[in-house]
Amino acid sequence: MDSPLRSQVLADPVALTRALVDIESVSGNEKEIADAVFHALVPLEHLTVQRIGHTVIARTQQGAAQRVVLAGHLDTVPLAGNFPSTMDEKRIYGCGTSDMKSGTALALHLAATAPETRFDVTYFFYECEEVEHARNGLNRVAASQPELLRADFAVLLEPTFGLVEAGCQGTLRAMVTVPGRRAHSARSWLGHNAIHATAELLALLRDYSAREVDIDGCLYREGLNAVRIGGGVAGNVIPDRCEVEVNFRFAPDRSEEEAARHVKEVLGGFNVEIADVAGGALPGLGAEPARAFIGAVGSAPRAKLGWTDVSRFAALGIPALNYGPGDPNLAHTREEHVEIEKIEAGAEVLRRWLVG
Repeated sequence: MDSPLRSQVLADPVALTRALVDIESVSGNEKEIADAVFHALVPLEHLTVQRIGHTVIARTQQGAAQRVVLAGHLDTVPLAGNFPSTMDEKRIYGCGTSDMKSGTALALHLAATAPETRFDVTYFFYECEEVEHARNGLNRVAASQPELLRADFAVLLEPTFGLVEAGCQGTLRAMVTVPGRRAHSARSWLGHNAIHATAELLALLRDYSAREVDIDGCLYREGLNAVRIGGGVAGNVIPDRCEVEVNFRFAPDRSEEEAARHVKEVLGGFNVEIADVAGGALPGLGAEPARAFIGAVGSAPRAKLGWTDVSRFAALGIPALNYGPGDPNLAHTREEHVEIEKIEAGAEVLRRWLVG
């Protein structure tokens, strides 16, 4: 099978971005784009290429002293009237342009056009990042063949608008149940309104003093917030139960266990059940490849205020950071687009870092 990603497209990161955007790949439908990437890379003699599901892994084997990872996901959120792509002199518009086919295009461009690099490189093009973690391609590789992720440093090409965002926050989701006593609303004094009783919980969250912590010069800001509330029985019934979903974004110097303990301490008077938690990732800027990468970018790193797959590398003891041409504020929007100059600048940075 011939790949639609021919050599002249692979050689141009802007054309390559548009080509990837024009392959529809909503999460769970990555077969076509994974096929295209796989068949574009297999003929390249400097790469060893394999596929796990719809995740494509390409590795150089030069015997270099250190190995680095470039990783980008292939899937997008559902289309929003923004497919196929359009383009003007400054931007490419379309689903996935920012998050993160422009970043993925940079990895694919370097994989195809940089046969000799100062580090050995593992390129990951993975599926199902935008959905539950059990389907995430990196997660599946980490569980089945973790040796494929081993490296001295990793760059996740998530949208950062051309800035270095180091590490990432952890995220925790808790369900807080507030009890009451059911009664007829005509005789409300016989009951206890669970929805009203959430006022104390909401006041705790409103008045919560969020911690700020500086790690390796990167300022992480925490946040504890109610993000969803539900309760009620009927229009004439005093509710006996109200449930509030709380999200805690925590700095990467806290473990998952410490984050859970903190939330339970803050909300100590309430029934708190931890629904799920994903740890953060420390910046890891001391690794030699990280220092070289920051030098190639030419600007100081900042904290990643959000959770990304760098956490999966951190769990394996691999320092990682986020860097990509897309604007994270445009991710998942109808008006999603990417600046052409950011794609070109990103390709130059990665080539300067990997090749010199």
